[in-house]
Amino acid sequence: KDKIYSRELLGKTVVSKSGKKFGEVGDMIFEVGSGELIHIVLRNPTTYTERMELERTKEGQVLIPFSAVIATGDFLVVAEEDII
Repeated sequence: KDKIYSRELLGKTVVSKSGKKFGEVGDMIFEVGSGELIHIVLRNPTTYTERMELERTKEGQVLIPFSAVIATGDFLVVAEEDII
């Protein structure tokens, strides 16, 4: 698997497989020990995302588990069934 650099993901639009827009990658949360990417912090979440019962930071920012990401390219594609 190719390495992905977090700076390449920042600002990308996050979409579901069906093309629903979630928002953009605003930040990322890593596991300090392993360096494993745990969550993507959304910026500019869409109304669609706001309605979902997603995990949030203390500040109320929407989190998407990185394990739900199925593809990275021009967009970050997530499997919706893996984030709820």
